[in-house]
Amino acid sequence: MSDKAEWIVFLVFAVPLVASALGVVVARSPIHSAMSLVAAFFFLAGIYVVLLAHLIAWLQVLVYAGAIMVTFLFVIMLLNFDDEVLGVRRLKVMQVLGIAGALGVAGTVVKATLDLGELPMREVGNDFGTIRAVGRVLFSQYILPFEATSLLLLVAIVGAVVVAKQRI
Repeated sequence: MSDKAEWIVFLVFAVPLVASALGVVVARSPIHSAMSLVAAFFFLAGIYVVLLAHLIAWLQVLVYAGAIMVTFLFVIMLLNFDDEVLGVRRLKVMQVLGIAGALGVAGTVVKATLDLGELPMREVGNDFGTIRAVGRVLFSQYILPFEATSLLLLVAIVGAVVVAKQRI
């Protein structure tokens, strides 16, 4: 793919990604915010495909847009927000400082990106980003953190069952 075509495809995914990310923040309804987050996850997966990281794109859709967002939506619907909870609020000092901080970070990132210039791209192997390559690294170099994460998830599941059983 030529550089210009790659840039256009990137923009096709990046512009809606930023718009849906803003939708997460500015939506008044938690359901609309969660649905904007689902859209952001799908657009991010598209950017991963442009970067030839197909495994990460697939995991993005499967794990985040699938499992995590179903859980978020379930919790949001379980909480059953009323209209008075979502009423009009005034802007507080910390919110103004947060917006100013976010704009400062965005400006710093833009300036740093423009200062990078043209850096040479490093050559990668033919199996870069494949399941085999990720599995080889995961189960050789990172086996201890992988097993620790699985143990942590097991403890969290057992804890959730114990807490839920006490309520029943």
